[in-house]
This record gives sequence, C-alpha cells and structure tokens, in this order.
Amino acid sequence: MSKRVQLLVGTNKGIFIYSSTTERRNWSIQGPFLPGWEAYSVLGDTRSANKLYAGTSHAAYGATIRVSSNGGETWEQIADSPRYSEESGFSLNRIWQLVPGLASQPETLFAGVEEAGLFVSRDSGQSWQELDGLTKHPTRPEWFPGAGGMCLHTILIDPRNSQRMWIGISAVGVFRTLDGGISWKPCNNGLNRIPTGQPDERVGFCVHKMVLDPENSDILYMQEHSGVFKSMDGGDSWLPIEEGLTLRDGDAPFGFPIAISATGDLFLIPLESSEQRSMRDGKLIVYRMARGENTWKPIGDVLPDEERHVSVLRDAMAVDALEPYGIYFGTTSGEIYCSLDRGESWERLPGQLSRILTVKPMILED
Repeated sequence: MSKRVQLLVGTNKGIFIYSSTTERRNWSIQGPFLPGWEAYSVLGDTRSANKLYAGTSHAAYGATIRVSSNGGETWEQIADSPRYSEESGFSLNRIWQLVPGLASQPETLFAGVEEAGLFVSRDSGQSWQELDGLTKHPTRPEWFPGAGGMCLHTILIDPRNSQRMWIGISAVGVFRTLDGGISWKPCNNGLNRIPTGQPDERVGFCVHKMVLDPENSDILYMQEHSGVFKSMDGGDSWLPIEEGLTLRDGDAPFGFPIAISATGDLFLIPLESSEQRSMRDGKLIVYRMARGENTWKPIGDVLPDEERHVSVLRDAMAVDALEPYGIYFGTTSGEIYCSLDRGESWERLPGQLSRILTVKPMILED
C-alpha cells in the first residue's frame, strides 16, 4: 500500500492543502478552502476515516468547527460545536486546537478554545461537552489573557494513559489531569510569572507551546514567554534549557513554536524579543537540540541571501512521522518551508499565502 503526504495549512483567510509523495520533493497546492475564515486549528484524522477538521472563526459569524470527508472539497458546519452556557459568562471566540484521542478511542476529539476552556467529543465531532473541571478551577478568577487572547492552545495526551493529559494556556500556565479532565492541577513550578498582579501564585505564566517526549511521557518541553524549559517529572517542576541560544543584553530566548520529531530532536525558531517579535537581524534561522544533547545549535539559515522580518506563530511549525522526517513551518508573511535533513537545508513550497496560523502534516495510505 502506497503512502502520500498532505500538509494542512490554516491561515487568516482560509485553508490550503499541499500534497506530495513520500519523497516530498514536488508539491501541489489546493485552496483556499473556507475562504475568508480564520483557521487557527486544522486536523487530519486517519484513525477510522480520512476526515479533515477545522476550527474556524469570523468577526461577524463567530467560532465553529467544520468537517470534510472528501479531502476538503466540501465542508459541513457542526451544529453542536463547542459553546459556553450563558450562565458561565464566558465567550467562545476561537477554536485554537483540535487533537484526536488515542487510537483506542477512534471517535474522541478534544478542542481547546478562547476564552480558555477544553471540550471533548465522543462521536467524531458531531457533539461537544465542556470539561468544566478546568473552567471551574479555583484559580479561574485569577486567569488573565496574553497578547493573543486567553487561549488554550496546547493539548497533550499521554500515549500510554488516556486519562493523563496536559494543557497550556496563555497567559495562565500549564495544567495536568490524571482522571481524563475531571480535575486539574497547576504545573508551573520553576517558570517565571508574568507581572500581571494575580495574587494566586499558581497561575500567571505565559506558555507559548509545549511538546511531549516521544519515548518518555514524563518529559515535556516548552517555549515560554521568558525562555525555554524542560520538565522531567510530568510537569511538577521545570528547568531552563537555553545553552546555545544567543541572548542580547540579558534578554531571555523569546519565540513561539517548539516542535519535536519521533526520534526526539527538538526545534525552535527564536525571535528578536517580545517587543519586536520578528527575526533577529532579519535572519530566518532554525535551532535544533538533538536527542541526547544539551545545547541548542543554529543549524538552518533558511534564506541566507535575503532578510525576512517576519514571525512564526505558536502552531505554525510541525514534524511529520516519516523516515527521514520532514520539518515544516509557515511565516506570518505567508511562506511555507520544508526540510528533509533535520533542518540543515530548506526548500520553499509553492504559493504565497496570507498570515499562517497553523501547519499540520498528515500521512495518507492509498
């Protein structure tokens, strides 16, 4: 049975789908699908059927989830998309993340939303229920948004235990559940609080993105507002891992995405600073920390002959599951790049898109 690769790209003006063979040398592009809609989250679900899901939002029409069963040609709007009750006082502005349950739960999906909350579907996205143990957490009155809103942007599931999950919220912090979302524990020890004045010291941490180690689910990695961190105890404590990242005037390494391969290689794209939020000196450089190493190395100057004063957003970098693996990222100026040699060299994919919000690879079997 042959395989092919699709790259699902969500932008602020719709969704685009890149397709290639497993060689990943020549790419075709389709779209825009759902033109004019923001797509902060896309998901290719191959567990029981090749379905595409998109978390879309519009200034006039609000946020909803769409599903396609024919490769994006047509989309159905889910009537029972995630919604807060009127009594809650929360508004649902965007769907920031869509994540499948484990293979043993082929109809389970999770959605992270703004204002921050977590929803679950047990019927392939047709209906959704709020996991209100999070939204009713005792720290909730002290939650404050980051610059991009109070978004639940990361959902990680322990591949060996579906009841154990972690979520990341900007600018609130990390929470962990051991009972499938009924109860939640803040896991922010060792991180640097944002000075917003919250009296509850358990929250107030601006998590940008987290990933889970593919071999040991007690190990997590994080790009945070104030630096890059690692936990070796399931999130109970965090330590900085910043050796090799260039600092200026004592500034912490600032950026949004962090990605990890199936072999445990980590990738970052640092930015100049929180104030500037663009590439340092216009150089689009990718950093890698290889499995077993403790130092970040600048291994890929993507455009050595050009300046790029752009950014890469928190969900716009990903790694596929092939061997050798492919790394992908999209910029705020609408360009997509791919590397097949662990980030050493890069090729630009065809097309100039609008602001890229999310990039997700998908492996299909024909």
